[in-house]
Amino acid sequence: MSEQQTPANDNQAGTPQDDVTHFGFRNVPKSQKAGQVAEVFHSVAGKYDLMNDLMSMGIHRLWKRFTIELSGVRPGHQVLDIAGGTGDLTMKFSDLVGPTGKVVLADINASMLQVGRGRLMDRGYAGNIEFAQADAEHLPFPDNTFNAVSIAFGLRNVTDKDQALRDMARVLKPGGKLMVLEFSKPTNPLLNKAYDMYSFNALPLMGQLFAGDSESYKYLAESIRMHPDQDTLKGMMEQAGLVNCKYYNMTGGIVALHVGIKP
Repeated sequence: MSEQQTPANDNQAGTPQDDVTHFGFRNVPKSQKAGQVAEVFHSVAGKYDLMNDLMSMGIHRLWKRFTIELSGVRPGHQVLDIAGGTGDLTMKFSDLVGPTGKVVLADINASMLQVGRGRLMDRGYAGNIEFAQADAEHLPFPDNTFNAVSIAFGLRNVTDKDQALRDMARVLKPGGKLMVLEFSKPTNPLLNKAYDMYSFNALPLMGQLFAGDSESYKYLAESIRMHPDQDTLKGMMEQAGLVNCKYYNMTGGIVALHVGIKP
């Protein structure tokens, strides 16, 4: 980890280490992280789609298309799109499950959920989509409910990732598939260095220019670096009870799609 990537040890005095987690490069009490993440996404919700296109140069659409292709979702399926945000994956899943299926767009952040609902309604999506404000660590759904669960660019913001993965596995039907699309670790050292320079310089600048918010995009860059690497996340999915876990690197490992099956 470079000097730029070293987390600051600024957790509150007297807070037990087990009760501390990271918020970007800062250590904060676990009880505070969800609120701080919420502030970030309240801030970026209105410009979320624009910034996705700018930050990824549009490539995020290819990453999401690959996720859809590997999902195996068919007509009549029940799908949960966690941290569904503005609904990119939800729209595709809605087309796949058809009128006999159902897609639940879930997000912990009310502002993101509101933007997503409005965007889907504007595009004529309604009949087979439901919305739920939900915490990935404590999903409000019965066991064995969904044929597929997706979480795209959301797991790194979760406080207890192991608990979230266990709960995602819980709500899957036996044979159901979990798909975790997330920023990961570039496999080439030169690409990794260039990606660092881009993330810590260009992203906050674009955030300031186009969204009037550099700090939220600074946090997003930091949160990517603190996220588990490909093999670590694969192991976490196995520990959560999923089998046949594998991952697919995209764009040189800048993004990875992890897939696991509920036995």
